[in-house]
Amino acid sequence: MIAETVFNQGFEVEGGDFVRGGEASCRILEILKELAFPPSIVRRAGIAAYEAEMNIVMYADDGGLELTVTPDRIVIVVADRGQGIPDIELAMRDGYSTATDEIREMGFGAGMGLPNIKKNSDEMKISSTLGEGTRVEIVIKANHGEVRCEDSRPCAES
Repeated sequence: MIAETVFNQGFEVEGGDFVRGGEASCRILEILKELAFPPSIVRRAGIAAYEAEMNIVMYADDGGLELTVTPDRIVIVVADRGQGIPDIELAMRDGYSTATDEIREMGFGAGMGLPNIKKNSDEMKISSTLGEGTRVEIVIKANHGEVRCEDSRPCAES
């Protein structure tokens, strides 16, 4: 049985546009707040969306985020046209980065983007083709009222 879509919207992101980088993820935060998701869910979605959006800004020619909300989940699909990721397993390691010195000087490229997306999502799928681009599917279960610990694991209410 397919869950009914409550909300769906796409957001374009331009590679290299550090001035507007973060606008799409901020809009996603606003939408999820308007849809009355708990702050812990909104926060996780915001972190994952921001990290994904900034990866487009830093590493791709262009791309976008698509937000789909159903009663039981938030899905953010991120797709870009760009260089692709040569080694996904390596890219998932905390601190691993291929950022240029210029990007690092702006305060980005610490190698926490993909690990932070994974940490803040319930499911994450990533695929990449060299010279073509990358696609990441982020799923956050929308269990209203669920309390989460600092590290995003479900935990008992105190």
